[in-house]
Amino acid sequence: MADQWWKTFFSGLMVEFWRAAMSEEATRIEADFLEKRLLLEPGARVLDVPCGAGRHAIELAARGHRLTGVDISPEFLEAARANARERGVSVEWLEADMRELPWRSEFDAAYCAGSSFGFLGDQGDREFLAAVARSLRSGGRFFGDFKAAESILPNFRESYEMTLGDIRFAARNRYDPLTATMENVYTATRGDRSETKRAVHRIYTANEILRMLEDAGFSNFETFGSIEAEPYRLGSPSLLVVAARNG
Repeated sequence: MADQWWKTFFSGLMVEFWRAAMSEEATRIEADFLEKRLLLEPGARVLDVPCGAGRHAIELAARGHRLTGVDISPEFLEAARANARERGVSVEWLEADMRELPWRSEFDAAYCAGSSFGFLGDQGDREFLAAVARSLRSGGRFFGDFKAAESILPNFRESYEMTLGDIRFAARNRYDPLTATMENVYTATRGDRSETKRAVHRIYTANEILRMLEDAGFSNFETFGSIEAEPYRLGSPSLLVVAARNG
């Protein structure tokens, strides 16, 4: 997949929509899940990649952990810095490609939240998982929120619309079974301002995702269908995976 739509997608109204999409209460609940499943000790060093506007990183930093957030979007990182200042917490922010993480065995835990996987094509997605594994110390834990085929396809809709505050959001979706890719055309509108952007994701099966994680150097998998720790089954909203880096 040579398409590099993600280099320019996360800007403008798309950033504003994603920032408004999740409530503070949802962020707290998800941070509770991360703390518990990643076995975070006080002061743990944690990597958030890609971090977006940093809602999880900021919440975990407020709880006393040492967070680093990585994202390719300057607008998301600008919002993250502003949000951290407003909350009065310190987070290290880095603008970088998620495949090119500079650390070696430095983090106690890492996570990829917000279904932010499948952007980079088969090789690129594998490079990302390998980069995360290299960044973790031996035994360090990783959490991934994956949109597996068993979640996406049973609930597939060709289009949908929603309104969030003063932003109207519409999506047109097309799945190609021969390439196992999903193409989305999103339109966000606020007043007389409108932006349309295209995204393409590789849709892996749950088994393929676990094998990719294993190849990257992870083991001891736990899988869930929700942050309530329900078992993963056909039609679960997401495949949530917790794994440990091999020694």
